[in-house]
Amino acid sequence: MVYAFEPAAFRAAFPEFADPEKWPDAVLERLNGTALVHIPAKPGKRLHGAARELAIAYMTAHLLKLERAAVAGDAAGLVASASVDKVSVSLSPPPVQSQREWWYALTPYGAALQALLRSKAAGGLYVGGLPPERDAFRKAGGVFRDGKGTS
Repeated sequence: MVYAFEPAAFRAAFPEFADPEKWPDAVLERLNGTALVHIPAKPGKRLHGAARELAIAYMTAHLLKLERAAVAGDAAGLVASASVDKVSVSLSPPPVQSQREWWYALTPYGAALQALLRSKAAGGLYVGGLPPERDAFRKAGGVFRDGKGTS
């Protein structure tokens, strides 16, 4: 299935961006193109179908919110303290483990995207149960299942 961005469908899914004067199609398409740098347009093993399209839409909405905040001069982060005289604002980042998680946490769309990506990344590698499949993997201590050494 080939991914194709449709501004009308995006506006219906994300009513915040429904106003075409405030959010022209050219802006939506430009940031959707940027979203495709972060979320590949080609389906993967875990992120495919409707989940992939939703991930691309969340990334597009996340980038739109961040761009609008940057244009408006809004600070990114949580306000920890503020003062009025001689204007002072102190920001504290949300509790995250990485810079990417912090970036996702800047908008509700980024947080939703992060939750979606985490749910699709869950799981692990399954090695089949037949002897030829298990023989290709080393056991603890570096020996193969048949005990023939470490090379």
